[in-house]
Amino acid sequence: MDSLARRKAALRARMRRMRVAISPQERAASAERVMSRLFDVPALQTARTVLSFSSFGSEVPTEWIARRLHDEGRRVLLPFVEGHDIEAAEAPASDSLVATDYGPMEPTERVAVHPTEVDVVLVPGLAFDRLGYRVGYGGGHYDRYLVRVGTYAVRVGIAFHAQLVPAVPHGVEDEPVDLVVTEAETVDCRAERRASKPSGR
Repeated sequence: MDSLARRKAALRARMRRMRVAISPQERAASAERVMSRLFDVPALQTARTVLSFSSFGSEVPTEWIARRLHDEGRRVLLPFVEGHDIEAAEAPASDSLVATDYGPMEPTERVAVHPTEVDVVLVPGLAFDRLGYRVGYGGGHYDRYLVRVGTYAVRVGIAFHAQLVPAVPHGVEDEPVDLVVTEAETVDCRAERRASKPSGR
């Protein structure tokens, strides 16, 4: 295992332990504040098609987010795994989801929606930094999907504030998000990346 992979694995293990240690009461209260901040994001306020994700384990619960989006008449998509990649399919409010053996639930109807139809992508992760880099679960699925989305959609990471770390180890294939929303703040990662670049003459 190379140095980058080792550093990612160590951070992944540490953040798993940290997130599991959050009490159910704190998790529920923090998740409500995350959702409140998320729906204040201008890009989400105007989005018609949102790719969310089905949370599992100790992640920020996303069922409330999908319910509100449906109630507001938005089109909600959820990812499903196809080979080594993910696709996005519509998940109507009336549909039940299908269990998987890798954690998150998937849409019943697995009809892929073209990435250019997505206005906002909600991105899970175990850790994020202020530049928008993230550590996920190690499969690279979201990095590859975000390449396909390109500049069509705003990429929004959602996490508990304890998941925001000073720096996430990353390589050339790691795709950053545009914003990170936690219960404590909304980080504009695009502005942070601009500010971190050395000024030229």
